Amino acid sequence: AYLGPPEVNISSCLNCINVTIKLPTSHFRENGKLLSLIDIYKELDYGITLKTVDGEHKRSRKKTTEEIFSTVIEELYPNRNYCVSVMLTASLNQRSIPSAWKCITADSVAQQDYHAIAIIGAICFSLLVASALKCMHAGGYILQDKSLPHNLV
Repeated sequence: AYLGPPEVNISSCLNCINVTIKLPTSHFRENGKLLSLIDIYKELDYGITLKTVDGEHKRSRKKTTEEIFSTVIEELYPNRNYCVSVMLTASLNQRSIPSAWKCITADSVAQQDYHAIAIIGAICFSLLVASALKCMHAGGYILQDKSLPHNLV
């Protein structure tokens, strides 16, 4: 039997990529219970291949004992496109189907600053609108809570 492909999701961080890996489900049952790959093998090795404009780079293999886990690929160039594929193996099973390639652009400081500026701008705008409404309410232009004089009713 072949291991994989794992389910892979990636998100960008500052000069890095966060890779979340979910092990595939196994088809083995014991006493009616579906066993996970960790139940069967206790420990799995995973290897990540990083594809850039320069070519493919295999990263050192690591071990996992979890069904869902994350790892961060650091020291990447900002604003560059990176693709990631993950392959699983076990000590008793070296046959593997790698995950499909997932691609993303690593964030740069400029993008982080842009997000911060956008959020601060939105907060300032909200405060401006709130204070304008408060002034209009105080001036009696909107939401008048003073009732009409009795002789006008």
